[in-house]
Amino acid sequence: MIAFDLGSNTLRAVRMDCDTLEITGRYEKIVRTADGLAKTGTIAPEAFERVVAAVKEAQKALAYEPGEGVAAVATEAVRQARNGGHLLDEIKRRTGVVFRVIDGKEEAALTLAAVRHRLARLGMTERAFTLVDIGGGSTEVTLAWPKRVESRSFRLGIVTLSQSGERARRQSILARTVREMARFYKERGGEGPLVATAGTPTTVAALKLGMDYASYDPQKINGTRVSLQDLSAQKRRLLAADENERKRLVGVGREDLIATGIEIFEALMRAFGVEEAVVIDDGLREGSALVGCRQKAG
Repeated sequence: MIAFDLGSNTLRAVRMDCDTLEITGRYEKIVRTADGLAKTGTIAPEAFERVVAAVKEAQKALAYEPGEGVAAVATEAVRQARNGGHLLDEIKRRTGVVFRVIDGKEEAALTLAAVRHRLARLGMTERAFTLVDIGGGSTEVTLAWPKRVESRSFRLGIVTLSQSGERARRQSILARTVREMARFYKERGGEGPLVATAGTPTTVAALKLGMDYASYDPQKINGTRVSLQDLSAQKRRLLAADENERKRLVGVGREDLIATGIEIFEALMRAFGVEEAVVIDDGLREGSALVGCRQKAG
């Protein structure tokens, strides 16, 4: 089973063995789908080309065979863009991969499936936990109990926030949206440890462990704990670094975004009243593959 996740900043893909539910191949490419979206309301032609090229690269890297099981989903950038449907038509025409746009609720559910699967394999099952998924165009907050789930998607992401205007405007958007998140968390009775996934938390965990973009190892990331102090330290490190050093640390196309992601993560943790979070690399692409395998098995 191959699963694709087209996000606001990154195309991620994975191959999963449906017999063992083990990951046998991964692909990731910065495509900046949402670059300029906040101003124009559309996905730029240059982004079209980056996305299509990345889908083709992923097919090759993961040894895609026509006719095999594929689960391909697109999230906030395509949800928002007036020409999002045209982008998906173009991907289908040029690669054969059929993407579908999912809403925030399904995005949260698929991500939760992957995170629960990984936590169980790590022996870190909890009676209840709160999951945050900080994406490029949105952030999903999911309150998970053994037999109940409450989730909500918020239009706050590292790409859209970084491109939303002057710093004062960005700070106003951040403060207002985080207050909404905190209200949801408290009114719905959020409890248990905070679990975080997506690019910002995993990057902070990697930097804490001494990795850079080239040496990133998802197996070492899973289960790593990051504190508010870790977030502050890594944000200072990135802001003090020159452009080339930031690219080495976090990857080309992310060097001007991760610091914004850390601001969101810090504000969210403070609003929730927590001091640390458990980081999990698995997310939407793994959840899509996992659910696809389960459906295939009947």
